[in-house]
Amino acid sequence: MRSQGQVRFITITSRVQMVAAGLALVAVLGWAGSVGGAAFSQYRASSERASLQQREAHIASSEERFTAYSDDIAETVADLEARQELLEGFAELLPDDVTGDASDTVTDSSAESAELISMIREVFPEAEGLALIEARQLAYVERMTRYADRRADRAEEAIRTLGLDPSVVISDDETAMGGPFNALFSEADGSLDPRFERLGLSLARMSALERGLEVIPQVMPADINSISSGFGYRRDPFSGGAAMHNGLDFRAPHGAPIHAAAAGTVSFVGVQSGYGNVVEISHGSGMVTRYAHMSRFNTQVGTEIAAGEVIGGIGNTGRSTGPHLHFEVRIDGRPVNPRPFLETAPHVLEEARAEFAPDSGQNADASNG
Repeated sequence: MRSQGQVRFITITSRVQMVAAGLALVAVLGWAGSVGGAAFSQYRASSERASLQQREAHIASSEERFTAYSDDIAETVADLEARQELLEGFAELLPDDVTGDASDTVTDSSAESAELISMIREVFPEAEGLALIEARQLAYVERMTRYADRRADRAEEAIRTLGLDPSVVISDDETAMGGPFNALFSEADGSLDPRFERLGLSLARMSALERGLEVIPQVMPADINSISSGFGYRRDPFSGGAAMHNGLDFRAPHGAPIHAAAAGTVSFVGVQSGYGNVVEISHGSGMVTRYAHMSRFNTQVGTEIAAGEVIGGIGNTGRSTGPHLHFEVRIDGRPVNPRPFLETAPHVLEEARAEFAPDSGQNADASNG
C-alpha cells in the first residue's frame, strides 16, 4: 500500500488463501446444487405434464366420435350436414353410377364404423342412427375416391401410350390459376377429415388428366386419304435436294375446310415465311398444332376452339407447289410426327372414355359387386 511516499506490504499466508478458496468453493457448489435441483424439479414436472397430455391425447383420439355423440348431438348433426353438403358437391362431378376397384392407397373405414356403431348401440342407443349415417358417408367417400383413382389411372395410361408425360399434363393444368382462398371443410368446426381431403385430391388429379386427353391431336385436319407427303426426310420439291419435312401434307381442292385437330386456344393467325397463311393452336402441356398454306382464316387469336371445328380453308400460299394443307405438331417448340397422334389417339381415347360410360360393362359389373 502506497501512502505519503511510503510503501507498506500486507502478507496473506497460504493457509488464509486456502480457507478463503474453500469458502468460495462451498458457496459455488451450494448455488449450483440449488439451481440444479430447481431445474430437475421443473424437468420432472414438465415430463409428467407431457406424459399426461400424451395419455389424454390417446384417449381423446380413440373415443373422439363417441364423445361427440354423447356430449352434443346437435353439434354432431351439424358435422354430418356439413359432410353431406361436401359430398353432394363432389357427386355433381361424377356420373350417377359411382363405384371403383379396391385400392391399397384408399382407407377402409368399415371396421372403424362398425366399432363405433357397436359402442353407440350399447351406451347411447339414441344416437345409433347418426352413427349409421356417418358410416354410409365415409363408405361413399372411399368409393368415390377409388372411382376417381381408377379413372385417373386409365387416363394416365392413355397419355403414356401416346408418348406424352402425364406429370407435364398435370403441372400445366396448375398454371395460370388464382382467386380467393375458400378452404374445404367437412366438420362444423371448419376442419377437414383426411378421407375427404384424399377424395378432393383424387378428383383434381382425375380432372386434370382427363382434360389433358381432350387436347391431344385426335381429329384429322383433312382427309387422311389425301396425304401427299409424310414427316421426315424427303426430296425438296423446289431445289431437288434432301430436306427435312416437319409435318404432313394433305392435298385437297382450293378452299376445302381445315379442321382443328384438338381443342385449344388460337395463339397465332397471320403470315409466316415459307408457310404462307398460318393458324397455330395451343393445346397446353407445350403442345401446338400448326396449319399452313391456308387460303382463308375462319378464326382469330384468343378464340377457344373445339376439336374438329373448321378454322380455315386449304390454299396455296407461301412456299407451295399446289393447294394443300401443311400440318405440324410441336411439343415445346420441337416438331414431332403428327401421324401417330392422328391414327392412334382416337382409338386410345375412345377406349379410355368407353370404360367409364354409364352403360359400360365394367362399370355395371363393379356396380353389381
